[in-house]
Amino acid sequence: MAINLQKGQRVDLTKGNPGLSKILVGLGWDPVQNRGGGGLLGSLFGGGGSANIDCDASVIMLGDNDKIKSNNDVIYFGNLKSKDGSVQHTGDNLTGDGDGDDEQVLIDLTRVPSTIQKLVFVVNIYDCVKRKQHFGMIQNAFIRIVNSANNQEMIHFNLTDDYSGKTSLVVGEIYRHGTDWKFAAVGTGTTASGLADVVRTYS
Repeated sequence: MAINLQKGQRVDLTKGNPGLSKILVGLGWDPVQNRGGGGLLGSLFGGGGSANIDCDASVIMLGDNDKIKSNNDVIYFGNLKSKDGSVQHTGDNLTGDGDGDDEQVLIDLTRVPSTIQKLVFVVNIYDCVKRKQHFGMIQNAFIRIVNSANNQEMIHFNLTDDYSGKTSLVVGEIYRHGTDWKFAAVGTGTTASGLADVVRTYS
């Protein structure tokens, strides 16, 4: 039975699950359905819904003091696998249509280097400035964690805040706590215009 989290909650991942090593992190979202035709207002607000909103999930691997060591520690559609092989992005989804996960990240916790303390999960809107898109145009965003060994969903966090005007979401974090791993439901929106801006805040 999955634990449904609220924003700000933290929960143990490995403590109550001895032997847990491989997890799947699923991230999902849906475009808000545009009611009515395009018309004048439609063209003002992002082209009458004709332009797909392309959200991209990324993982930022942080060392001590929540700092990033190298650009190789950003796993996203342009760098699908960490050098050590512990984090692997399964690829880009361009529209967010349909049920279930839109993008997935596979993680082997036992292979994460000891120098890495935290994995931050971020969702950005691709080309948001040019397309005039923001997370007020997205609904049903969530992050979930699945035990890859038995496909059991362990954790589910629905992002329910109003993210109008926000162009980037820090969705959640998996972090070391002694010898164990924990998950934090973050759900913070920022106005970073792209992934590079988000990464810069950790450098």
